[in-house]
Amino acid sequence: MGRKGSELEPTRWGFLILLLMGLISFSVVYIFMSSVLRPPSSSSLLSNSKIGSLGYADGGSENNGENSEFESNGGGGCCKGIENLELWGAAVKWGTDFKFNSSEQCCKACKAMCTGNDGPCLCDSWVFCGNKEACGEKFGECWLKKQKDVLVPEKQEVGSKTMWTSGIVFGKGEGIVGLETEYGTLHIKLLPDCSPHSVAYILELLALRHCAGCHFYRAESRGQSWDIKGNHIKDASFGPPFALIQGTLEAHGQSFNEIQPEHCPNIRRGSVAWVGSGPEFFISLANHDEWRKSYTVFGFILPEDMVIAEKIARLPTKSDVWNNINVSVLEKNVPLKIQRIKIGNGDLTLSTD
Repeated sequence: MGRKGSELEPTRWGFLILLLMGLISFSVVYIFMSSVLRPPSSSSLLSNSKIGSLGYADGGSENNGENSEFESNGGGGCCKGIENLELWGAAVKWGTDFKFNSSEQCCKACKAMCTGNDGPCLCDSWVFCGNKEACGEKFGECWLKKQKDVLVPEKQEVGSKTMWTSGIVFGKGEGIVGLETEYGTLHIKLLPDCSPHSVAYILELLALRHCAGCHFYRAESRGQSWDIKGNHIKDASFGPPFALIQGTLEAHGQSFNEIQPEHCPNIRRGSVAWVGSGPEFFISLANHDEWRKSYTVFGFILPEDMVIAEKIARLPTKSDVWNNINVSVLEKNVPLKIQRIKIGNGDLTLSTD
């Protein structure tokens, strides 16, 4: 039996009220997160910094059984590449005889060739043709390749006229770069199949053999809000302090193009993420579930190096106010150098190549 029009009014108004409350809640979270990590453009301390907005995306990451810290940073199922890019290299599988329906399947086929616990991967790059109109008879071709140097992948073609999508894969112990500071080197495991555009930018910096202008400028300890493992303490505040160190990865004299939103899991202790579209970035000292999926994560700090991040977080700071939020900025910036890392006898060492 149909209802009278008057009986529908409470339901209609209730729905509108719930919708309005949801929009207000989202706006509050967005404004707060922007304030926590975005320096004001007028700040004399940060006059060289670019300010970005928050980015949203989803994804996972490669699952090589790296360690539990790796799993907590999004391990599980990411398999993304960069469109309009064709990587070159020695073919491991010929695409003319090896076809799939999606770039994700091609990526997974490459990752499947990373066997064992110690690597390296027999396949470290893949190339897929997924545009039916442009690819023609090549549609579905999946080329699995091996680079001479996976940290400097060889490019055949790039641009809007390129019909291929390509990606790289790092095995265990591979794809690690170092942020060298006077307090020690922070080793970052990059996530190319989750945030390929972000990792491509980091590899560009690596190729420069310097990162002039890169530095940390903000440092906030875990305070009384998070324990040594990064877990939030019950009934404690969520900041300030906000349990992070923040800086910029923009080299002087190099043009920077904003990075599109990519892999945005919950921020965990050790996560390395962009502020907005970069080049501002931060390393989290805590598990920030309250920030939700708000920032593109492109890597994570190896657990044994978190002691260095904690050391930087305890350096002398002075108070500042960003968008009505109290923050702590370093009295003296901490310069960064970006280094490639190679594995020798199971140990991490700086490469002189």
